[in-house]
Amino acid sequence: MNLSIKNVPEDVVARLKLRAARDHRSLQGELLHIVKSAAAEPNGVDAYAILAAVRRSGLSSPSESVQMIREDRDGR
Repeated sequence: MNLSIKNVPEDVVARLKLRAARDHRSLQGELLHIVKSAAAEPNGVDAYAILAAVRRSGLSSPSESVQMIREDRDGR
């Protein structure tokens, strides 16, 4: 099967070529490696779902958790 991506910005192409050279691959080989890696990612990992779960828990940042601990400690 063949895939085609049109209108790729020149700076992106340049970075991909550098990455391919670094990995001792042709540009085509590097692109195939990137696509295979993306396709192999586990389907169960969804960063947005994880972030939503954290926000539902009531903690949105480390500083907020520190504040909760201080309030608990000071209330004793």
